[in-house]
Amino acid sequence: MRQSQSQQLRLLIGAFRLARPGVAQQPRHFSTRAHNSSKIAARLWEPLTQDCRPKLCYQPFSSTVRMSSLSLKLPNGQQYEQPLGLFINNEFVEGRGEKFDVLDPASDKKILTLAGASPDDVDNAVKAAREAFETGPWADFTGKDRSNILWKLARILKREEKLLAAIDAYDLGKPFEATLAGDLDETVNVFEYYAGWADKIDGKTIDTSPDKLAYTVQEPLGVCAQIIPWNFPIMMLAWKVAPALACGNVVVLKPAEQTPLSAMYFCTLIKEAGFPPGVVNIIPGLGNVTGKALAEHMDVDKIAFTGSTATGKSIMRSAAANLKNITLECGGKSPLIVFEDAELKNAVQWAHGGIMDNSGQVCTSTSRIYVHEKIYDEFLKTFVDFTEKNSTVGAPFDEGATHGPQVSKAQYEKVLQYLEKGKSEGAKVLTGGAKVDRDGYFVQPTVFVDAKEGSQIIKEEIFGPVVTISKFSSDAEAIAMANDTEYGLAAALFTEKISRAHKVARKLKAGMVWINSSGDSHYGIPFGGAKSSGIGRELGSYALDAYTQTKAIHVNLAV
Repeated sequence: MRQSQSQQLRLLIGAFRLARPGVAQQPRHFSTRAHNSSKIAARLWEPLTQDCRPKLCYQPFSSTVRMSSLSLKLPNGQQYEQPLGLFINNEFVEGRGEKFDVLDPASDKKILTLAGASPDDVDNAVKAAREAFETGPWADFTGKDRSNILWKLARILKREEKLLAAIDAYDLGKPFEATLAGDLDETVNVFEYYAGWADKIDGKTIDTSPDKLAYTVQEPLGVCAQIIPWNFPIMMLAWKVAPALACGNVVVLKPAEQTPLSAMYFCTLIKEAGFPPGVVNIIPGLGNVTGKALAEHMDVDKIAFTGSTATGKSIMRSAAANLKNITLECGGKSPLIVFEDAELKNAVQWAHGGIMDNSGQVCTSTSRIYVHEKIYDEFLKTFVDFTEKNSTVGAPFDEGATHGPQVSKAQYEKVLQYLEKGKSEGAKVLTGGAKVDRDGYFVQPTVFVDAKEGSQIIKEEIFGPVVTISKFSSDAEAIAMANDTEYGLAAALFTEKISRAHKVARKLKAGMVWINSSGDSHYGIPFGGAKSSGIGRELGSYALDAYTQTKAIHVNLAV
């Protein structure tokens, strides 16, 4: 007796879950040899008949899938195979777009050259994703199936965390130890967290009358375009990809052209985990080519973007063409308020990390510090001393380095221009204020005082290790100064008075407020801003709303 299509599909997925070591399993690395074409060596489907046993009727791509890779030796001596090309439908293919160089910002030397995704490549990636969503095995994965495969991916990421941290440290310039302890730990946690959510996404029943049954279901959106920034490469990938997959979506992700390497290596882990073709597609490329094509594509259901406010506005205009669902996490110019009763040592330490972490290249950086006039002088001295003692400039793999380079020459020059603007506007430099005399894109940690409230260094996002410190005399003045910005991503305040803390937190116009800390986000807490800092929320259960839509179902019982 032949089985029905649905019975076959259940067997297929069940067999996939029963895969054992040695059966079409994936190696950690692929061949280093470049080939002219890529062919699938293992069949994805076998005809399912009544004698089909749980022998893996769905097979992940085998190690004989052809691709190009480059053997790279990292500055710490670690060697690995770096995949090249675009990852579409579980294969690496050559990009047909503009070529661009990936540089080491600590030395200004080229790491490699990549060919980006052209508009036609973007179209192919979207088509592969659409097919996977509509008709591929992924369409029939249960929440438990998605949970299992995300958990498996998290375990693989944990195994590879040191390599991924080293890759990100190399093309971003962030100190390796900070990348490993912060970014990779967060990456693994995020995938584990959403693996736990995948089988808990449900609707609810709504009581109306005895003659009517009404209920809701949460459905995936479909094809999700995701554009991530360069400041936390693999971590930002996790923030976007994990909740989207947990909800049953498929993704086409564009990493930043400055830091694409870890995302490309991540593709090999997607294959190893056993994701069906087309579920995850990663296409490096230039923002004004690849990113633009993704934002404008009419078969993309959602776009999630993290980056500058200017680019976010452009994406929002493009998304209007077919009313794409959007999530935007954009710029910030976050304030940090230190009240007169604050514990000074704690405030100084958090304020330092709040601006100098990742060389100031953090969207939530508390780059405007406001200190009560009674403790202003003491805070200044303590903060400058702490900054000078705890900012060890160095390359990512230098022992003891805490302060790396800016990510690119363009970002480096932008920060230096703001240093000159600050001086020309009359602000005084207490420490730093110049480039570091060495190869690479290094800028000294810089503290400005006496800056006018309307000056550019106070109003505009610099995205570098530059902070202004100003004084205030009353709570009302501090709140007014903190809110005097087009941005509204985050804010921090330091006080020992519990009532003041909560009252001020409510009055600050920001999506996130830290009390007696700064920037210590958590994957279970929503992340996002107000005003020009973006739309929507990432992380926590709130991200599930960003990747699902509610369907209401009405049942007439009076029949």
